Amino acid sequence: MTGFDVVLLSYDEPLADSLHTRLARVLGGTVKRLHGVRGMRRAYRLTAELVDTDQFFLADGDFAIDPAFPASAVEPLAAGVSMRVWRAVNPVNGLTYGYGGLKLIRTSALQEMGRAVDVLAALPGQVEFSPHTAGTTLFNQTPFHAWKAGFRECAMLARGSEYGMTDASAQERIDAWTASKDGDFADYAAAGSRDGLEFARTAARDPKRFEALNDPPWLHRHFITLHGEQAVAG
Repeated sequence: MTGFDVVLLSYDEPLADSLHTRLARVLGGTVKRLHGVRGMRRAYRLTAELVDTDQFFLADGDFAIDPAFPASAVEPLAAGVSMRVWRAVNPVNGLTYGYGGLKLIRTSALQEMGRAVDVLAALPGQVEFSPHTAGTTLFNQTPFHAWKAGFRECAMLARGSEYGMTDASAQERIDAWTASKDGDFADYAAAGSRDGLEFARTAARDPKRFEALNDPPWLHRHFITLHGEQAVAG
């Protein structure tokens, strides 16, 4: 047991059920789950309504926690810190950073969240990035999911990181995403990255249009438009 509640936030990830079980086994106790809520900002806010602790672990539906993650040794967030993010291994491009990583979030911060395309970048207070790796982000479960990951991440990196990342660091990550070649459906992650860069080029200055990054049905339609129905099945 960690002393913190735990929530898995899933939408349509094929492995979410098994990863939910894995999370409970590693962190101990009951892992709550919010599934299928449309609208990322709304979904994140709703996770805060599920918990009884003032800080809680939050994992995405495609996050595979490392069985050796030292959950019982995790320290609470310090005053003024709204979220801690542990790194995750990216299975297609060799990167290991906060993308898809495990989070410890202050419940009140989610309730007071502002607006940002990268939703959790709008939390009040400081964000703390742990140098330690907590697991692997298994976003590459289907062609669409791999494409969506590359598309959203590279569009946001190209527009400018909402976490204060330098332009040089953002470009290094863009270069790695567009060169994705390892693991399942890496070619779709690379294609999504390139498509995301093009989307950012035309939409970055149009906040309403750029918000489509947080609209799963729009993302799926855009994927079909660019890559065809055959790509859905792989």
